[in-house]
Amino acid sequence: MPRPLPRTRSVALTAALLAIALVACSESDNTPAGNTTATGNSSAQTRPDVPPAIAANTREVLVVSNNWDGTADFVEAGSYKRLLRLNIIPDKAERLREIQSSPDRYGFYLAIQQLIGEGNDQYVDDSYTSPDGKFLYVSRPSFADVVAFDLATRNIVWRTPMEGYRSDHMALSPDGRQLAVSDSTANKVQIIDVRDGKVLGAFESGDQPHENTYSADGKRIFHASIGTVYTPLDQVIFDKTKGKRYFQVVDTATNTVLKRVDIAQKLREAGYPDFSSAVRPMAISPDENRFYLQLSFFHGFVEYDLAQDRIVRVVPLPKVTTEPRENYQLDSAHHGLAITPDGKTLCAAGTMDGYAALVDTASTEHRLVQVGPKPYWSTTSSDGTLCYVSISEEDAVAVIDYRTAQLIGKFPVGDHPQRMRTGRLAKTAVREETALLNTSAR
Repeated sequence: MPRPLPRTRSVALTAALLAIALVACSESDNTPAGNTTATGNSSAQTRPDVPPAIAANTREVLVVSNNWDGTADFVEAGSYKRLLRLNIIPDKAERLREIQSSPDRYGFYLAIQQLIGEGNDQYVDDSYTSPDGKFLYVSRPSFADVVAFDLATRNIVWRTPMEGYRSDHMALSPDGRQLAVSDSTANKVQIIDVRDGKVLGAFESGDQPHENTYSADGKRIFHASIGTVYTPLDQVIFDKTKGKRYFQVVDTATNTVLKRVDIAQKLREAGYPDFSSAVRPMAISPDENRFYLQLSFFHGFVEYDLAQDRIVRVVPLPKVTTEPRENYQLDSAHHGLAITPDGKTLCAAGTMDGYAALVDTASTEHRLVQVGPKPYWSTTSSDGTLCYVSISEEDAVAVIDYRTAQLIGKFPVGDHPQRMRTGRLAKTAVREETALLNTSAR
């Protein structure tokens, strides 16, 4: 499939679209309770006890969000059979009519397309299944909304527009009742009731809220904002133009920000100047005290101790790319970080370097697995033995064995896969049994 031009597009176009955005800114019970198979913690994604009734009526899947394609692939764990490909944008014509009738919304729509989507619409960013596998909740950046699908009928059952002009990363609470959704241009995170899509509350963020992760008990959200990653001002001297970027700990009962940290400031205190404050994907230790954080432009990750409020280690990984910083994928050197349930091994997606790195959290020794161009997300399998890595430039997902650091294989998905989440799919929603990866050699 043809690919767009790199991000070194004309500065004039960038400036014009940013101006549009800035002007616009100035104006402006179907799901059962219970444990969920995929918590908001993208770093762990471990399988809790699945009630027997749910286990009997569902199949375990990896849900792959195909950003530019506007589809989600439901791939069965173990067999790697595609059980369903869901059209995430059945209402595309209606949404476009609404957007094009509003000058500010249309300006942002074009800005998202050109500056973030590399010339493509961002139809699906993140998606989670309900605990019973009957529903899928999806954030759609270009449409600035979140929708819920009934997977049996494949129809949208509710839709919630954002306050701002773009939706981004989400997290599903451990009890499966609420979604935390980054409302990018409103600089806040919306908390949504999954039963009907009603907004229950919100909490403030920095510029461009991004990553959300619930604590295991659901009492806290670990959140990060990334700033304006789409501008060409990528040299260190221009860092402040990227905006306010924070790591935050939020009380879910009150939506109160309990802690707000500038990670670059903590790095300066530890003797590491010239790092970005923008936390990209994060992985969290089982005791939820050690945070492994990928940062804009950094090939590697930093380790932050929450209780001591300090940087413990800075862990560089091999830099392979020869591209200048201005060509980095939305400022990401690496974008994707997963962890095994025991907290002993990380799986880092080396976005600009074409590899996945399996890193021992005790020694920081790493093993590299070559996976292909632009790996963009990492997710640990529910049983904790495998790392799935989306290869966005190849429209594929790589499957890596944590123990052996071997590439088991790749399977094809839709155009530009990004976020992936483990979950359940109701057997009544299965539409096909298409084998995507030959596992007979295993």
